[in-house]
Amino acid sequence: MSMETENVVARLKSSGLFRTKGLIGGKWIDAYDGKTIEVYNPANGEVIASVACMGERETKDSIASAYTAFSHWSKLTAAERSTRLRKWYNLLIEHKEELGQLITLEQGKPLKEAIMEVVSGAGHVEFFAEEAKRVYGDILPSPQPDRRLFVLKQPVGVVGAITPWNFPFAMITRKVAPALACGCTVVIKPSELTPLTALAAAELALQSGIPPGVLNVVMGDAPKIGNALLESPQVRKITFTGSTAVGKKLMVGAAETVKKVSLELGGNAPFVIFDDADLEAALKASLATKFFNTGQTCICANRLLVQEGIYDKFINAFSNAVKSLKVGNGFSEGVAQGPLINEAAVQKVESLVQDATSKGAKVILGGKRHNLGFTFYEPTIISDVKNEMLIARQEIFGPVTPIIRFKTEEEAIQIANDTESGLAAYLFTNNIQRSWRVCEALEYGIVGVNEGVFASPGAPFGGFKQSGLGRESSKYGLDEYLEIKCVCMGNMG
Repeated sequence: MSMETENVVARLKSSGLFRTKGLIGGKWIDAYDGKTIEVYNPANGEVIASVACMGERETKDSIASAYTAFSHWSKLTAAERSTRLRKWYNLLIEHKEELGQLITLEQGKPLKEAIMEVVSGAGHVEFFAEEAKRVYGDILPSPQPDRRLFVLKQPVGVVGAITPWNFPFAMITRKVAPALACGCTVVIKPSELTPLTALAAAELALQSGIPPGVLNVVMGDAPKIGNALLESPQVRKITFTGSTAVGKKLMVGAAETVKKVSLELGGNAPFVIFDDADLEAALKASLATKFFNTGQTCICANRLLVQEGIYDKFINAFSNAVKSLKVGNGFSEGVAQGPLINEAAVQKVESLVQDATSKGAKVILGGKRHNLGFTFYEPTIISDVKNEMLIARQEIFGPVTPIIRFKTEEEAIQIANDTESGLAAYLFTNNIQRSWRVCEALEYGIVGVNEGVFASPGAPFGGFKQSGLGRESSKYGLDEYLEIKCVCMGNMG
């Protein structure tokens, strides 16, 4: 392990946030069979830590722990749960530097971005600490004078939360905070690639006074953990962020016990720039939306659609801007782009670029592995892309920008919607009528008009079509963890 990595790990250990065991019923537990998995730093390939490799038995015990804790946690007043969540938020912000370092260490993103993720993710805890006190029911007009009808909203029960590696902190808080606010208890299955951040967040949850068993963490054998969550009748809700392929499998598995399911799946975001757009604003937003987290986000600009009147001008300006992006270890000063998560991710990017160029697309910038080695890839721009090419149809999840030329507004809408995905889309125009027309025509759950990255705890997050089911964040995010109960009181005359 390099001196830099050793120093970061030493600081994290001294803070008490470097956990390598799973959390079951408030206790830090090794895998029952003693197995471990190694966690790597993608920037240099170094082993950061060996963590418990858990499976079916540990997951079943976590579920039992969460089920037992539910009877107490769900009966606390909303104000009491709110207070615990607020303390958790305060601790997360207090330790944002350490949490950010942990994210950069195991995920690779620049430290500035990592700390931004912590602040954003903690914002969800703050938001739902407040929303916990706003779970309202209804009094309904009764059809008969001696009856009273009302609606209660009650927590669904034990939640299985399966989270990805690209935002190892924020994807957890976005699920756990509303679940806990409603009175649910949770079993978290973080990605085996980035479990350390989840464990640190759980440690701070314990310190905040969230009772043992309310929040559990198991990691390791993903299929065995996932199957245990799906098969258990005590788990009443599955929330998942990840690939569409895995999301479909979870839907099938959840059907056996008819669990509630919310899925935030893959994206193929079009970023549409019309001739009348503010070119500087579009350039700035497209850079941020494309290269944020090295392009490893579900809402990043997967395809740039540029109208023919400004096509060449935009490519020149975009190329000049991308050339200035500094690539390197996330702990280095001024780095804007880190490594991809692993070798498989690099190979996927390479195959998409090769397919595009073999079909007539042109590499304007980059197009190959970075000379830094490991899993670094050059910021890349590809022109003359057709929407039929794989690079425009699959989620790239890398720092590659395919640019598609279009002529008319109708053509732009057709190209943008020609995908099975429907998570995020962006459009830039100074024509207010066009902004309304296109915004309404786009088949996406999130649309930015003259704006790129704009996620917020108060804004609903989710997609159309095969990009998922349900919504996260906002007041709508609470509904995913609640059951609606209608009560009729008779003989009230």
